[in-house]
Amino acid sequence: MSEQISGSEAVQIPRPRLALVTGASSGIGQAFARRLGLGGYDLVVVGRRIERLEELVATLPNVTVRPLVADLGTDSGIRAVADVCANENLSVLVNNAGVAHYMPFTDLPGEKAHELLHVKVIAPTMLAHAAVPGMVSWGEGTIINVAGMLAFGGPAPAQGRAVYTGTLAHLVALSQQLHGELGTQGLKIQVLCPGIVATEFHERQGLDLSAVPRMSAEDVVTASLRGLALGEVVCAPGVERAELLDTVFGAELAALGAQAPQLAERYRTA
Repeated sequence: MSEQISGSEAVQIPRPRLALVTGASSGIGQAFARRLGLGGYDLVVVGRRIERLEELVATLPNVTVRPLVADLGTDSGIRAVADVCANENLSVLVNNAGVAHYMPFTDLPGEKAHELLHVKVIAPTMLAHAAVPGMVSWGEGTIINVAGMLAFGGPAPAQGRAVYTGTLAHLVALSQQLHGELGTQGLKIQVLCPGIVATEFHERQGLDLSAVPRMSAEDVVTASLRGLALGEVVCAPGVERAELLDTVFGAELAALGAQAPQLAERYRTA
């Protein structure tokens, strides 16, 4: 709620319920858009395929759904969406757009690495940067950054996914830090880390995972929204024992706090 002063009276103005979802043309993004739309949110749905976005609009007749065609793998696409984030009264931002380009690091073309970093690092960072001032001014707002369980896969063998894994780890650290900065100002920040999900994502990488047990996009969204209600900053929909995540982050904090201003013993001997 925001307070508008008119003469000597203070009038409570309800905040518009407006959500922006990137990568909304399929998969998790589409599931988020539908769930939020059915929950009464007006929407800005972002994707590269206008026909898919228009199909989504048709399924949500009771709310205003504005399709925005933009390629978040480009600077111009990011600027177009960031302008909306900065100038609209967003209450929810879902940074879901994704691309992977699975291939060995030495084979990864520079333009594909550029696209991957734009979609999974620069775009979520800059869209959040654009949306946050408005959310802070209202004293509320939600940002969901969709990453994946490979964010914790740095030590694990994942052939051809070095850059992709790195981008997901960025989203985890970014979200945790934003929670620390903005949580006291009424904002909810979440990084969503599903495992393998039954969407088109892997098919676009040329992978057939139809025989692999996979979670539905709808269940991923259910976990995210329930996780927000539980106050989870890191939501891992398929991890039954949430304390495993606490162990991971506790070990990271222990290593951070164990620093000293002198060389560790193992580096002092030849």
